[in-house]
Parts: sequence; C-alpha cells; structure tokens
Amino acid sequence: MATAILAGGSGLVGGCVLRELLADPAFTRVVAVGRRRLGVEHPKLVQVIAEFDALDQLDRPLQGDVAFCCLGTTLKRAGAAEAFRAVDHGAVLAFAWAVQCGGVRSFFTVSALGADAGSRVFYNRVKGETEEALRVLGFARLAIFRPGLLRGPRAEFRLGEKIGAVVLGAVGPLLRGRWRKYRSISAATVARAMVRGAVDRRFAPSVPIESDQIAELGR
Repeated sequence: MATAILAGGSGLVGGCVLRELLADPAFTRVVAVGRRRLGVEHPKLVQVIAEFDALDQLDRPLQGDVAFCCLGTTLKRAGAAEAFRAVDHGAVLAFAWAVQCGGVRSFFTVSALGADAGSRVFYNRVKGETEEALRVLGFARLAIFRPGLLRGPRAEFRLGEKIGAVVLGAVGPLLRGRWRKYRSISAATVARAMVRGAVDRRFAPSVPIESDQIAELGR
C-alpha cells in the first residue's frame, strides 16, 4: 500500500485528484500540502499546512511513494507576472524538491498545452521552464500532463474559459489526428489519468502527455 502527497488540492484538477486518491484502495495515506485546510475529512487524509517557500522548515519531511502537483494560477488572479511565476514555477519546484528530499521517486504534475521554454508567450514559457527544471531533478518517474482547456466547476467565474468551452464543445468533434489534443477535457478525466498512471508501475512516460493521450488514459 502506498502514500500519496498532493499539492494543489483546492484547485479544479487537484480537487479531482484528491477524490480519486481517497477512493483508490492502492493508497492508504494521502498527505495534502497547502496554505490552508481543504475542508475535507477522511480517515486516509493528513493535511500539512505550510507556505511552499518554507517547506524546508517542516518538522517532518514529506515522505511518500508518489507526489501529485496540481499547483497553478492565472496571470489575472496572480495580479502580476512575477506573482504568477512564484506559483507556477517557484512553488512547483519547491514542492518537488521537498518531496524528493523525503524519498519520493515518482512525480506527476499538471502543466499546460503549449508549454515551451522558448515560447514568446509568457504563460507558456513559464510552464516550459518549469518542465525543464523538473527534469533536472532526476525523478525515477516524471509524468508531465499537458491538458487542453479544462472543463469543470470552478470557485471563480472565468469568462474566457466559458467562451472557449462553448466554442470547443461545438468544434471539438471535428478536431482529429494531430489536432485532437486541442479538444477541451474535463478535470475529472485528467485526475483519473494521473492516478491510473501512478498506480500502474508499467506507466513510464518519456515525453509530456498531451491532452488527447490524457483523454485515452483517463476514460
């Protein structure tokens, strides 16, 4: 039986991952790391309240078998480019380093469609730089999931995503072949794909997992 460590459990994908982990008998302990309590009670759930830039000051190391990172924000919500980078790059790497120091060898993370360290688009560039930095850490299993536009209930209203969901909902079935990865995808599907990949020891991706591949794994 395994211990999973989760960061970002209050978010759209992270909340779905949390539910999958709590329901999966393969995991007997789920450690949720975050700045505030999740408002969830479960016999398997242990919550660690901490700032991500202070994880090295925890009384106990974050020990487990596999870590799931669902941290992320938006430029609008962050308010500034550097604040966005502090979450999507700084906090992700701080969490990765902390769990690796605790002996975790498998790291499953959510990135984004179009992530590219050489991109002129700031959002995509930060995501790409984060992916590259995670590879340098040398986890035995590193799975990078790049979902397309996410569907699912969010705490805050995002007009752009609502419009995008309507448009992609209409044209999605027409996107085939190499264009399939641009279809929208539900957060629940992404979560199932991540947890299934972690449980299946044969799952050892060597390249980022694009949205169409995520949909197949999470069906």
